[in-house]
Amino acid sequence: MTSDIGDVRRDYQGETLDPTTTPETPFPLFSEWLNAALESDGNDGNVMTLATADSSGMPHARIVLLKGFDETGFVFYTSYQSQKGSELANMPHAALVFWWSTQQRQVRIEGSVEQIGAEQSDRYFHSRPRASQLGAWISQQSVEIPDRQWLEDRRLRFEKAYDHGEVERPAHWGGYRIRPVMIEFWQGQPSRLHDRVRYRWFEREHHWQKVRLAP
Repeated sequence: MTSDIGDVRRDYQGETLDPTTTPETPFPLFSEWLNAALESDGNDGNVMTLATADSSGMPHARIVLLKGFDETGFVFYTSYQSQKGSELANMPHAALVFWWSTQQRQVRIEGSVEQIGAEQSDRYFHSRPRASQLGAWISQQSVEIPDRQWLEDRRLRFEKAYDHGEVERPAHWGGYRIRPVMIEFWQGQPSRLHDRVRYRWFEREHHWQKVRLAP
């Protein structure tokens, strides 16, 4: 018997979060939370939802992996010819959401998007397992394909092409950096009275402002 989804609920009991005790910029707190998630959730700690929008304003969201961050932004890698790549070329703004269930925490990020340099993309590409490197050539991401055999045929083709040499990074594959203008930290609390702290970037003042938000 299927349970009623309306009866599925969870009462949160997380640590407290207050803007008076958080850092002046969001990055030290994000680093702390990410490290805690990597310890508790293992390989899922860097999983994030990426939301983009097409030319009609229709939003599209999918799961990608965070592969680096610093005060300049948050980096992930994909095909520039994918649906998200096409959308970012037309509308270079995006949103990220991290959900860390074990820690009862969520982080929302919004900002502009840019492609990273070829040298940085090359370094990351060559750090990947060889099968993943080949996968960047094999998959024409987001294109409709007739069947699984289409993929297998391309796999054999590229395995043969690079049988005795280094796999080069495809020109259509590389990294994006999201430069944040808003980062919001959410910490679950009892009775749905959650703690929320939002950081917003003011370019003219070159300053992060933080405030508490109602649950």
